[in-house]
Amino acid sequence: MSRVPMTAAGEQALRAELDRLKSTDRPRVIQAIAEAREHGDLKENAEYHAAREEQGFIEGRIQELEGKLSHAQVIDVKSIPHSGKVIFGTTVVIINCETDESVRYQIVGDDEADIKSGKLSVNSPIARGLIGKSEGDVAGIQTPKGIVEYEIEEVLHL
Repeated sequence: MSRVPMTAAGEQALRAELDRLKSTDRPRVIQAIAEAREHGDLKENAEYHAAREEQGFIEGRIQELEGKLSHAQVIDVKSIPHSGKVIFGTTVVIINCETDESVRYQIVGDDEADIKSGKLSVNSPIARGLIGKSEGDVAGIQTPKGIVEYEIEEVLHL
């Protein structure tokens, strides 16, 4: 499997979730299963089945996170010299050329993407259209309504 780009903050968030799952959630579920077993007949024990199901979700998420972290290529944009070009990890302020609306996005890995908090996946059409462009450039982004042009106002290394 190829390397997956991830910001340093994204890696920290995944590691924190992995740590919480292993140190808090897993022991809690194991304890819940043990308590449910003490109640007797496991065939009709809803608490036991619910705890086992939760254990399956936790173990699956642990495996998923370990896989993602093992293939992560952590890119710390602060360590890269500022060139004014849009690259992975940079925060970009763009202006819609038609409406003069200004929007600010950070270009992050797929697992970190959250459009509501201004984090845009590197594989999204907008990010793909912006990467490699510089401040002042105009990028044409293909949308369902057609091509929308955005001017790159500012590129920040935050």
